[in-house]
Amino acid sequence: MSPSPEPSTTAASVIALFTGTARDIGPTGSGDWWDKPWRTGFHKEPQSGPVWLGYNGFRGDEQADRKNHGGVDKAVCVYTSEHYGGWRSELALPDLPLGAFGENLATAGLVESGLCIGDTFLVGEARVQVSQPRQPCWKLARRWRIEDLALRVERTGRTGFYFRVLQHGWVRAGDRFIAGERLFPHWTVARCNHLMHHAKDDLEGARELAGCPALSGSWKDSLWNRATRPAPPVPGR
Repeated sequence: MSPSPEPSTTAASVIALFTGTARDIGPTGSGDWWDKPWRTGFHKEPQSGPVWLGYNGFRGDEQADRKNHGGVDKAVCVYTSEHYGGWRSELALPDLPLGAFGENLATAGLVESGLCIGDTFLVGEARVQVSQPRQPCWKLARRWRIEDLALRVERTGRTGFYFRVLQHGWVRAGDRFIAGERLFPHWTVARCNHLMHHAKDDLEGARELAGCPALSGSWKDSLWNRATRPAPPVPGR
């Protein structure tokens, strides 16, 4: 089914809002790779009142690795609550809480197959825009001590996504999403995930998506590099 001309957000809302500062996590003595000292902003706390959303993210929220996380194109990390039932079963973690994927917003009604790059929304006082799918890093696996968790997220397509902020303002848990523009209806978040992770030989698709004006800079660069990389030499020539 092709995406609708406007974002489909009937009853879409913020279920929970999370922020947190970066912190140092010490070893526990097990000797496993995930028990080595590390610094992370992954551990976030739910916020019950309104939180100011600026162009670089929520006030009071931090990322330990600013080179790969945060910034204007990845100001807000979003994960839909609809995915949690499946993960609780698959990971044998029945108490896996909202916020477990390090998201700022746990939402209802915003799934990867129904969202497109460039979709805009009003939420609370802020105006936001879908900028890219999320690419989970090793810290997700380390947080839950499941070595292949980031890879499993990529394989399932249940990645979540990022918002950039077009207009700052106050946001709180319970706010509804009001759909705005749908600029690129053929580039669903799900399709972008497939192209990035499962169709790496589709160089024409990579070139086309790299030209999408609303896509984040890091994804544009990655896809353009893929599409323009010289072909490997043919053996024997």
